[in-house]
Amino acid sequence: MSLVRDMKTLFRLTLVPIRGGTHEQRLESFYGSQAADYDRFRERLLHGRQQLYDRLPTPDGGVWVELGGGTGSNIERLGERRARLKQVHIVDLSASLLDVARDRVVSKKWENVAVHHADATTFALPERADVVTFSYSLTMIPDWYLALENAKRLLKPGGLLGVVDFYVSRKHPADGLRRHGWWTRTFWPTWFANDNVFPNADHVPYLHQRFTSVHFEEQQARIRGFPLMATPYYLFIGRKGEAAD
Repeated sequence: MSLVRDMKTLFRLTLVPIRGGTHEQRLESFYGSQAADYDRFRERLLHGRQQLYDRLPTPDGGVWVELGGGTGSNIERLGERRARLKQVHIVDLSASLLDVARDRVVSKKWENVAVHHADATTFALPERADVVTFSYSLTMIPDWYLALENAKRLLKPGGLLGVVDFYVSRKHPADGLRRHGWWTRTFWPTWFANDNVFPNADHVPYLHQRFTSVHFEEQQARIRGFPLMATPYYLFIGRKGEAAD
């Protein structure tokens, strides 16, 4: 049964065309038919998420914002630490994924978790956040730089941004950053573009420019069933400056 569900999900990922005139419509076209199986299928593909959430603090009475939070599964990665937070906000544009998130919040009785159908580039709160995260969502946001600038606005001075996502390096990266070969820089953006996922060589440099790096690592993950293929991904934790922004 699991294999059949995987094959159906893989079919939707690779062969069903994505339609829609807006980013929101395209997201719903992509996720609408696979939302129920999203978490189970992606668990084997999206690496580094637990490591990121383990490294991020959960301050007592703090506010955490998950931009592109989808089904809310990442909040489970906080474990018992979630209860120490004053409020957690899950933000996404896909109504189908958010339906799963709402069911999760109700079934888990997460009284301090709110779900928002909203755009990551414009979402606003009356209070500043201690932590803002993007987990494999930045590569799916067309105006990713606006999403990062909005994340910076949402954060209080000294607050932390956490990102884990696919990426490719620049052809000539800055000192200290990994350089990917031509095949990696060409193949993965082409492959992921079929699903409107866009690994971008400017993500990592932009993050280092706009936030003070607290932790950064570049990794590769083997794809199950394809031993010769490895997807590059990174973890970044950065701090917003103490000056008001």
